[in-house]
Amino acid sequence: MNANYSALLVKNAELKNSYKPEFFRLNNSTDRDQFNKLLELSNIFLFDEIRDQLKELIKSRNPKIKLKQEDYPPLIEKHLNSCPITDYGVWVYYPWSARLVHMLDEQEFIELRTAANRNKITIKERDILATKKVGVIGLSVGQSVSVTLAMERGCGELRLADFDTLELNNLNRIRTGVHNLGLFKAYSVAREIAEIDPFFKVICYTDGITDDNINDFFTKDGNLDVVIDECDGIHVKIQCRKKAKELQIPVLMEASDKGTLDVERYDLEPDRPILHGWLDHLKLDMEFLRGLKTAEEKLPYMLPMLGLETLSTRLKASIVEIENTLTTWPQLASAVTLGGAITADTCRRLFLDQFTASGRYFIDLDRLVPDTRPRKEFEVATPPPPLTSVEMGQMVNDALGKLPASQLSLKSEVITELVNAAISAPTAGNNQPWKWHYKNGYLFLFHERNRSFSFGDFEDMASFIGLGAAIENLELKAAQKGVGTKVHSFPLQGNRKMVAAIQFANQVSQVLYQPQTLVQYIGARCTNRTIAERVVIDEKIFDKLKDAVASVTGAELLIKTSESDLAELRDIMGASDRLRLLHPDGHYEFYNKELRWNAEQSRVTADGIDIATVDITPVEEVGIKMVRDPEVAQLLVDWNAGEALKKMTFKAIDGSSAVGLVTMPNFSAANFLEGGRAMERLWLTATENNVSIQPMFAAILHFARLKHGDGVGMPDFMKTEFTHLYTRFENIFPDVRSKAHVFLFRLSISGIPQVRSYRIPVEKALTIE
Repeated sequence: MNANYSALLVKNAELKNSYKPEFFRLNNSTDRDQFNKLLELSNIFLFDEIRDQLKELIKSRNPKIKLKQEDYPPLIEKHLNSCPITDYGVWVYYPWSARLVHMLDEQEFIELRTAANRNKITIKERDILATKKVGVIGLSVGQSVSVTLAMERGCGELRLADFDTLELNNLNRIRTGVHNLGLFKAYSVAREIAEIDPFFKVICYTDGITDDNINDFFTKDGNLDVVIDECDGIHVKIQCRKKAKELQIPVLMEASDKGTLDVERYDLEPDRPILHGWLDHLKLDMEFLRGLKTAEEKLPYMLPMLGLETLSTRLKASIVEIENTLTTWPQLASAVTLGGAITADTCRRLFLDQFTASGRYFIDLDRLVPDTRPRKEFEVATPPPPLTSVEMGQMVNDALGKLPASQLSLKSEVITELVNAAISAPTAGNNQPWKWHYKNGYLFLFHERNRSFSFGDFEDMASFIGLGAAIENLELKAAQKGVGTKVHSFPLQGNRKMVAAIQFANQVSQVLYQPQTLVQYIGARCTNRTIAERVVIDEKIFDKLKDAVASVTGAELLIKTSESDLAELRDIMGASDRLRLLHPDGHYEFYNKELRWNAEQSRVTADGIDIATVDITPVEEVGIKMVRDPEVAQLLVDWNAGEALKKMTFKAIDGSSAVGLVTMPNFSAANFLEGGRAMERLWLTATENNVSIQPMFAAILHFARLKHGDGVGMPDFMKTEFTHLYTRFENIFPDVRSKAHVFLFRLSISGIPQVRSYRIPVEKALTIE
C-alpha cells in the first residue's frame, strides 16, 4: 500500500475527535497570523460569499424598500464603514473538512439566518429560546431533533449523549455521509450543526449517560430545561427520568412509529409517576435494571414504553421477524425526520408556554393522509346457528321411533354424573361441541357445530374425535356405577347432528378396555403443554399405549422416537402451525375462538385455551400478541415470512420424548368417532403411567383437507407448502398412506400443569325430560 495511505489514516484518526470549528477575526493580529498560516496549506477549501450575505442582511433590514441590484454596492460600502470586505465578519475553519468559510459574525449571522422564522418565531421568542438548554440522549431520532432545534434556534445550547459510533446501517435514517463511518454519533451531529450555525453551543458526551457524568449532563453551567430521551437502554431511560423528576425537568420521547410522542411535565407535575405510571408495578432499582440482559428480562419494561396495542402494523410484523430475517426493529428516515419535527416543535411550544400537558400523542400519517380506497376485509366463514330445543326435540322423537325401547331408566342425578364425566373429554381448542338430551331411557349426544365450526375441522373430523372421547368417558363412568351401555352411532340416517343415542341396561358392556382402571384418571387427564427435558420413555409404557389404542377395532398407534424422525416431524409440525396462523380463517379461529388471554376470560367463557397453560416466555407471548392483528398476518404472508411462528412448536418437540400418531382404516365420521375413543383410552393410559400428552393437530387436519378435499379454501402457496409437508410426513409414516390420521401428539415426562382449562357447566350442556 502507498505510504501516503498510512499517513492519511493517521491524520484522519487525529481529526476523529474534532467537532468544534475555529474562528479567525482578522482585526485581531493573532487571528490574522494564524489565518495566513492556514492559507499556506495546500489542502484548504476556501469559500467566500460574504458580499451576498451582506446583500441579504441589508435586504432583510429594509423590507419596505424594493432594492435593485445597483442599490446594493453603496449600501454594502456604507455598512462596511471603511473595513476591507475580506476582514469583515469572521472566517470559520472546519478542521474535519478543511473548509475555510467567510461569514457574518455571530449577531448578524443569527439575525439573518433566523430572519425567515419571523413571525412564526418572533424576535422576542427567539431571544427567550436562546436561553434554553436541551439535553438529547440517543442520536438516531435524537439527531433529527437536535439538528432541527439548531436550525430553528429552538434553544441556545445542546448537550448530546451517545456512546455509539456511526455504522453503515445507521445511514438509512441518520443524515450524514459515508466518510463519517466510525465517528461518534455525537461528533457527527455536532459537526452538522456547526456547519449550519458555527455559533451554536454544542457539548458532547461520548460515554453516553453514566453515573459519573449524569450530574454534569443535567446541571453543569445551569440545569437543562428539557431532556429528550431517544436512547435504547432501559436503565438509562429510567435513570434520566429519575434525575429529571428530581430536578423538575420535563422529558420528551419520540418513538419514530406513528409519530408517537411522550411528554412528561415534571416541571409542572413534580409528583408525576415515571412514564405515566406504566412501570409502577415493576422494579425500578438501578442496579437491578443494569443487570437486565436478555430480551425476556427487558420485555416487561419495553412493552409499556412501546405501547403494544398502538404500534403500526408494519412495525408489529417486523418485530415478529427479529432474530429471523431482521436483527433489530426497523426505523425509516421519514419517521425519524417526522419525529425530529414533532419533538422540536413540542419543545419550542413548551419553552414558550404554549403547551403544558403530559401524555402520549400520535401523529399517524396513515390516518391523517389515508388511502381512501376500501380496505381489504378479512372475511371468515360464518358458523351455522346453534341447535334449538325444537330442532333437537324433533330429532329425538324421530330417533325414538326407530330405536328399541330402553331397558333401564336412570335418575337425573345419575345422568348428570355420567355427562359430567363425558364432558371432561378433550376437544380441539377445548371447544366442547356437544349438547346432551335425556328422554325415555336414552341419552342423546348432539354435535353442536356452532361451537366447533372451523377451517381446521375439515368434515368435522376433529369434532367427531372429541365426541368419541366423550362417549368413552361416559361408558367408563357408567361401568363404574354398574350401569351397562349400548351406543347407537348416528341413529338417524344421513343426519350427523345426532351423533349417538346411548341406551342403558343393568349389565355392563364387555367391550370396554380396563374400565375400572381408566375411569379413575378421567379427572386427572389433561393437556400438558409444559416444556421439559427430552427423556427416554420405557418401551413397556409404549406397549401399554399401543394396546389401549388397538383395543378399538381398526385403530393403530405409531410412535417415533429417533432423533432424525423427531427433527423431521419438528419441522413439519412447526411449518403447519405457521401456515395455520397465516390463513385468514385459521388466524381468526385461533385468536377469537381458541385463545383466552387471562384467567378471568377463561373462567367466564369456560372454554378455549388459557394462555397460562402454554409454556411460553414473555417474548413468545408478545410474538403471539403481535400477530393477533390480521393485517400483520397478511404482511407476513406477503413477505413470505413468519418463521417465528414455528418456534413454539420447535420448542415443544425439542422437549418431547416421542411423537405419536393414531390412525383408523378410513376417512369417515364413524371412524373418527371410534378413533376418538381410541385417543381417550390412550390418553387415560398415559395419565395412569405419568406420561404427558399434548395434541399437535394442525398438520393432520390440513393434510386431510388437502387429501380429501383437494385443499379447498387454501391459497395456492399454502397448497404447495402443505403438499410438500405431506410428502415428508408420509415418508416418516410410510405404512399409513391409505389410512385416516386421527390424532397426532407429543409425549413427554412433564409433571403436573399448574393451570388447567375450564369446562362449560353440565347444566348448560344437558337437558333432561
